[in-house]
Amino acid sequence: MRGLDYWVLLGYLAGLLVVGGIFTKIKDSAEMFAAGRRAPWWVSGLSGFMTIFTAGTFVVWGGIAYRLGLVSVSILGVTSVSMIVVGFCLAGRWREMGLTTPAEFLELRFGKATLQLYVWLGTVCRSLGMAVALYALSVMLVALIPLPEGNVLRDSRTGNLSATWAILICGIAVVGYTVAGGLWAVLMSEVIQCIVLCLSVAIAVPLCLMRVGGFGNLVARAPAGFFAPVAGEFGGWFLFFWAVLGFFRYGADWAFVQRYICVPTVRDARRVAYLMGGLYVVAPFLWMLPAMAYRVLNNRADPEQAYILICREVLPEGMLGMMMAAMFSATASTVSSLLNVFAGVFTRDVYRPLIRPEATERHLVKVGRIVTLGYGALIIGGALTVPYMGGAEQLVLTLTTLLLGPLMLPVVWGVFSRRINHRAIWVTLAVSGVAGALTKAGFTRNGRTAPWGEGAMAVFSRWAQENNRLLEGIVGFVVPFTLLLIMELLARHRQTDSGWLRLREAVLRQRAETPAVGKASTLPARIVAWTLGVLGAVMAVIALIAPGDQRVILFLFSALLASSAGGVVWVCHKRCT
Repeated sequence: MRGLDYWVLLGYLAGLLVVGGIFTKIKDSAEMFAAGRRAPWWVSGLSGFMTIFTAGTFVVWGGIAYRLGLVSVSILGVTSVSMIVVGFCLAGRWREMGLTTPAEFLELRFGKATLQLYVWLGTVCRSLGMAVALYALSVMLVALIPLPEGNVLRDSRTGNLSATWAILICGIAVVGYTVAGGLWAVLMSEVIQCIVLCLSVAIAVPLCLMRVGGFGNLVARAPAGFFAPVAGEFGGWFLFFWAVLGFFRYGADWAFVQRYICVPTVRDARRVAYLMGGLYVVAPFLWMLPAMAYRVLNNRADPEQAYILICREVLPEGMLGMMMAAMFSATASTVSSLLNVFAGVFTRDVYRPLIRPEATERHLVKVGRIVTLGYGALIIGGALTVPYMGGAEQLVLTLTTLLLGPLMLPVVWGVFSRRINHRAIWVTLAVSGVAGALTKAGFTRNGRTAPWGEGAMAVFSRWAQENNRLLEGIVGFVVPFTLLLIMELLARHRQTDSGWLRLREAVLRQRAETPAVGKASTLPARIVAWTLGVLGAVMAVIALIAPGDQRVILFLFSALLASSAGGVVWVCHKRCT
């Protein structure tokens, strides 16, 4: 990166801290963890969309796009189906309950012991996911930032920025603004991040196609099968299980449930999921195209760095800094969202009932910030150990396919079923955990079948080694689904579970006691207008110093951003008058 790139990146980080500062005057925990249920649906939808993406998207899926091509788009694209189904079936139900945190549902429906189990299991699992995100961001920063000898941030082996320092700097920035502004800061920072990311990718795509001689030339020079929708270990059945697991993830994962419950109405909650699904229809192809294009330019690159390497080749000075800001944005959105969710769960559903029941709202906000800080430190520590746990791609795929199903499927089941109880959760997690351990340590251990001898088990072990990802999807979905179905059938003659009755009573009481939620706040739209205007000015400066063949494209984007800012200001003015 060059001088202007650093200024753009530093300016972006400063802007995030300013956004967090806007929302520091938080009065109660509902405002801290549910945005007072006044978040506009489009803000919550864009925030949820960005929560899915991290730098790991460009490191893991970008690496698959570089190696295998269009299948990476297929994997990400089936997510749109999952989200649209969530909007139809689940998002409105979550908002209808009137809860402040997703953990309230678990405690009411399945009891305090189950809630504690989910808090601690979720803390461990999501810490690993967020650690991968920070690690992936450091991979990109390290590739771009050389440092002079003697610099304290320099890695003596590579001559570039140390991965350790990259993780620490990015992690501290994310934790800082999340501690300051709660869910409002998270939502607004993610909207800004979405704008920056989409702008950067939108500019990178035409420049990448220009470098390879156009889309037709990319297709002609690509390896055989590069544009096939399935490839290698990612076949049709894998995509099916990925879509099914995506439904349970986006329907029950606390970070996404929080997006459904922080909007004013049930209809808005459905819109949140539909917006996320709609964006996923077109975004994956545009996002993966640069990594695919780099394959025809350099077929010997490190797949994890393919995306950022082509951006370094084609983007003018200043735009590479904006792209790194976009990568940081994607990572920050996920980390900050989950930091806020789990701090909220711990504060309201662990600390207050078990440690200090008489705690005031102001005290809970303070505790929430302290917990956010501590949890952030845990994530930063985890990011430093990712290379010793199999690497980013292995961790992401294993966490998603093996762990999300057993954790999320029982929660969704409990939303609809009146009869299953807390035992269903414990049995599902225990049996699925054993099955997952066998999958990773038994049938696919270093490609050896010797431990299983000869015969049918040896044949199955060899098949498992050749279809590892498919097997993980089967174990992650079929095992917990079968267990829950059996327990549902066994309970068909049982009376309605007491947890279901507790939940219904709490929802009815909350509806009666909670005043009507006002209109969505207009402050987010005003912040977006300022963001678009500043980005338009930055793009104009970059265009002035860009090479001639890129200048027209950059000026067009600058004009588009400026006009969009004006449009948002006009809409805000009309609504306020």
